[in-house]
Amino acid sequence: MSGLWIQALVMNTVLIALAQRTPLLTRSGWVHAAALGTILWGCLGWSGWLAVVAYLSLGTLVTKIGFQNKQSRGLAEARGGQRGPENVWGSAAVGAFLALLIGAGVEPRALLMVGFAASFAAKLADTFGSEIGKRFGRSTVLITSLRPVPPGTEGAISLEGTLASAVGSIVMTLVMLALQLLPSWPLAGLVMVVGLLATLAESLLGALVQDRVAWLSNELVNALQTLLAALLAMLLMAL
Repeated sequence: MSGLWIQALVMNTVLIALAQRTPLLTRSGWVHAAALGTILWGCLGWSGWLAVVAYLSLGTLVTKIGFQNKQSRGLAEARGGQRGPENVWGSAAVGAFLALLIGAGVEPRALLMVGFAASFAAKLADTFGSEIGKRFGRSTVLITSLRPVPPGTEGAISLEGTLASAVGSIVMTLVMLALQLLPSWPLAGLVMVVGLLATLAESLLGALVQDRVAWLSNELVNALQTLLAALLAMLLMAL
């Protein structure tokens, strides 16, 4: 086990040092990504690490789709789409915690792995839905009332964005399945559905309370979404 952690530290230090030239994360974001990567590799091996690299790459790719159009309308991600430490942990804190439990030998491992997979499926679903919806959504409505609202409004959804969320959840689940982090198609189907449901719940939370609670940041909402996805997936698997 100690050998795996040494390998994780060395590999992530080298890879992050090389990757800092790419515009995926801010400089401090890369430092925190190195810490996250070390945790994932140390607890889950290279497959857990690679799954989250795939999540980051896919999320960044979809953020860049129609970026200039979104930027001209004031809907683009700040810093040119680069993620900072708050984005890293808002998306991955729940997954990192579950990975640490798995690494510590907490059982049942399969249940924790389903929660891990669901947390990232939900987050990629959210990213796909938000970015595609802001660029291509033709009719944006508030999830609580179906009243038309401008794109980018907290709690806003569109048909195009919702379909993109479903695609994001499916793609991330397939990555987990291909890396054998999920052992079977039935569990993969469960994770796909939970990823989409958690994304809709995040929109509901945004519509109901996000603008009314000063400390409820986007990053905290993201963390709550991934926590809901993990808990719901584990509960349904247990049942």
